Amino acid sequence: MKKKVRTNWLQKARENWNHKGDKRPPFAIEPNKGQRSVWDFPRPPIIEKVRKSVLVNCQDGTIADSKNALAVLETASPPTYYIPQVDIDMGSLVPIHGKASMCEWKGRAIYLALKTMRELPVAWYYPNPFPEFQELKDHLAFYPQHLECYIDGERAKAQASDFYAGWITEDLAGPFKGEKGTEHW
Repeated sequence: MKKKVRTNWLQKARENWNHKGDKRPPFAIEPNKGQRSVWDFPRPPIIEKVRKSVLVNCQDGTIADSKNALAVLETASPPTYYIPQVDIDMGSLVPIHGKASMCEWKGRAIYLALKTMRELPVAWYYPNPFPEFQELKDHLAFYPQHLECYIDGERAKAQASDFYAGWITEDLAGPFKGEKGTEHW
């Protein structure tokens, strides 16, 4: 019975989205040349391989430096970048005990903090992602709200949210989920 309850919850959560990337809503900003609209990103989300330099810094130095990151693209949100653990200074991070969340697409997330600031979540990962997102296993995502995050030398702006952690760059057109008035997206 427990599996059926989980399956029902999961299916209901997945069906609850109005925007699925198949048609831009009238309020979507028209992308300029060289930009992508986050309203063209699909739901369910997809994973895109990133061969650009992805860098994460904090006051103490570099935490992550990779050219093998993955980006999760999902309707209405800027990409969330997942960096392989082999490209991360894992010794600078500690788990935040008791802090977890559930994503209807990816599974149960565990949160991490810097050793120097143990209460502030700066990263998360999926130890056992759902089958569709197994590629995210052994990868961490970082909050640009709390760290300096760069794509090919461009510093990413933080998504307007304490929960969402997409990286906003000049090549994206919004509006982006997390901004005031977007709760129903």
